[in-house]
Amino acid sequence: MKQITWKKIILILCPIILFYVLHSSPSIALRTYVLFHGHPILAVKTNIVDDAEHNEMDWEYLKEKSAKCYSLTKAPKDIATDSFLTNYIVQKMGIIYVAGYYGDA
Repeated sequence: MKQITWKKIILILCPIILFYVLHSSPSIALRTYVLFHGHPILAVKTNIVDDAEHNEMDWEYLKEKSAKCYSLTKAPKDIATDSFLTNYIVQKMGIIYVAGYYGDA
């Protein structure tokens, strides 16, 4: 049998730990989403606020999905639609949070 080295253990554990850290809270998950969708400066500089309008309007859907809506104060601009991507949904899945774009409807 081959012996498992510390180097292999670290190579396996580092991505798992990094994934958990980047999805451990709603704000970090949302910043990670914005970062990986091509807006690294906005992911660091923008403020995240509670989107009271969507949370009140869609409370049944959000409760069913264990989710909450957030808005970015300095939103990234989508080139294809020439609009600002302001509202996002953050859903709790087990021990991690997953973010996605929610829209302005």
